[in-house]
Formats: sequence, structure tokens, C-alpha cells
Amino acid sequence: MSRYCTVKTEFMDRDSLVKALMETGNWSLDQIEVHDIAQNLIGYQGDTRPQTANVIIRRANIGRSSNDIGFSLNSDGLFEAIISKFDSHKFNTKWVGELTGNYAFHVLDKELTAYGRTVTRTRNRETNRQIVEITGYR
Repeated sequence: MSRYCTVKTEFMDRDSLVKALMETGNWSLDQIEVHDIAQNLIGYQGDTRPQTANVIIRRANIGRSSNDIGFSLNSDGLFEAIISKFDSHKFNTKWVGELTGNYAFHVLDKELTAYGRTVTRTRNRETNRQIVEITGYR
């Protein structure tokens, strides 16, 4: 049984987290479960684990030998990533960093679009860094 590790994040907006997961992990919307009440994660052997999460990517959408990946909404309003030690070779610090960058873009886009602004981005091919442009600004 692979041990789960938790990673503190600054993710607060569930919709932006889901969009960032779709982008970073190449999952479709129907492959990401969203729950108001946290659900148990499932281990690679099909065993129900005691860890629970509100946003879940099931192991079937990750790989045969993988465990579920989850994001649990804590009492402070922040999501905490729950990733097994086995899966952390792929979903590592670099991946969480990419997820964080994509999440930040989606939060910015959501907030500024509400003010009538347009947010676009391109990526620098050499560094993979985002270049964000905001138009409609006064």
C-alpha cells in the first residue's frame, strides 16, 4: 500500500483548480470528480483509503498502478493536494508548480473578466513561462 503525502497549496477557487487540472494533467472535465462532501480516495489495489478529498482524479484516469489523486478543502478555505508516494514521481514539485501557474492564470482570468477585461496568454517555448496580457484596462 502506497502512503499518501499531503502538499499545502494556496488554491481557494474550486473552478479555477478544475480548469488548471484539465490543462496541466490533460484530463477532461468528466475525468475530474467534484464533491461538496469529501469522498474517500481509492488505492491502486482498489482499496478504500481513509483519506478524503473534494476534487478527485480517479486512478483509472491516471494509470493502472496509480492511486487516486485528491484535493481536500480544509477549514481555512484552502485545498490541500493528496498524492501517493508512488505517484509523486510524476506528480512532483515541478508538476505542482505548473498546476499553480495555470491555476493563477484561471483565477486572474475569472476575476478580470468580471470587470470587462480580456486576459490572454502565450507561453515562451524555451522556458515554458506564461506571458499574460490584460486588455480593456483603464
